[in-house]
Amino acid sequence: MVYSVRTFNNINQVGLKELGNQFQIDGDHAHNPDAFIIRSENLHGFDFPENLKAIARAGAGTNNIPIDEATEQGIVVFNTPGANANAVKEAVIASILLSARDYIGATAWTNTLTGDDVPKQVEAGKKQFAGTEISGKTLGVIGLGAIGARIANDARRLGMNVLGYDPYVSIETAWSISSHVKRVDDLKDIFKSADYITVHVPLNDKTRDIFSAASFAQMKKGMTIINFARGELIQNQDLFDAIETGVVKQYITDFGTEELLNKPNVLVFPHVGGSTEEAELNCAIAAGQTIRRFIETGEITNSVNFPNMHQALDAPYRITLINRNVPNIVAAISTAVSDLDINIANILNRSKGNYAYTLLDLDEADKAKIDSLVELFKGRDSIIRVRLIENKN
Repeated sequence: MVYSVRTFNNINQVGLKELGNQFQIDGDHAHNPDAFIIRSENLHGFDFPENLKAIARAGAGTNNIPIDEATEQGIVVFNTPGANANAVKEAVIASILLSARDYIGATAWTNTLTGDDVPKQVEAGKKQFAGTEISGKTLGVIGLGAIGARIANDARRLGMNVLGYDPYVSIETAWSISSHVKRVDDLKDIFKSADYITVHVPLNDKTRDIFSAASFAQMKKGMTIINFARGELIQNQDLFDAIETGVVKQYITDFGTEELLNKPNVLVFPHVGGSTEEAELNCAIAAGQTIRRFIETGEITNSVNFPNMHQALDAPYRITLINRNVPNIVAAISTAVSDLDINIANILNRSKGNYAYTLLDLDEADKAKIDSLVELFKGRDSIIRVRLIENKN
């Protein structure tokens, strides 16, 4: 069986080879594909085709995907956390250095000079660009995920004092963070102490406008804020006021809007933080591997709307179920299997919010009985999507 994949944006073709021969890349010509692979394409308002089973975002952020709508239709949404983490880390470290030394302003000024005495003009005028060193300064890192942890470690190696805030940091990430990075439990500790702040959290109701008049009021003068996460994390008018009063020396962001352009002390990059050859390849590889594993085995890795699910497929058939998280669903599934005189080899059920996912491995060779069970599940109101996977090994 050949599966159809529709790609949006420019997805690295070498990375897409991870899909293998069972997948056909149809691009915009796919009318009813099994999966989407996207980068920044805005899918809000998009009519998802009936056959669509999965969406893989070649990157970490998924604000361009209507997660709730996809979940209601039984579409698993994946991202690729960490695939572009090194690229963003390097962009943030570069931004810290650019803020400390104003190389961009210095270069622009130098290119206005004319005449045979340019060297003398340079020597006379360079004092206006005397900056500071970052060694000994304090960096606050909000969000210690794949990107934030790398920034914290490397900033520490550059001689900075580093404060990290993340109430949800994973155990795996926690082990990777240097013991010299001081973890704080309150954002106020970062706001009042940091000379630089970089933010790496998803956009949601809790993080929207995390930088506002209230947070700027807690900061010391001369701050630099670096935002390579999401533009909506900062309240722009409050930012402009903080710049006017000298609290914020510079705001550096990768998310440009008309409101931010040509503003003093605001440096806007065209969303290139994760745009390196290596990062684009890594994201495409991770997206391809994720889609292939899910389509071929039903296993889930790095989904934003369903739990991670891994179970070796040793039985002849596997049925995957996406269902509403209602009481006694596992018992109902087991009873349905038993009523058809089918043995369960393995069953794994996990929930996430109002929905759940089940891997049901069946020790039964009679395809007719398996098909009857699939149709039975499709008729249940609480079950949103049913897939049958045959073990080819």
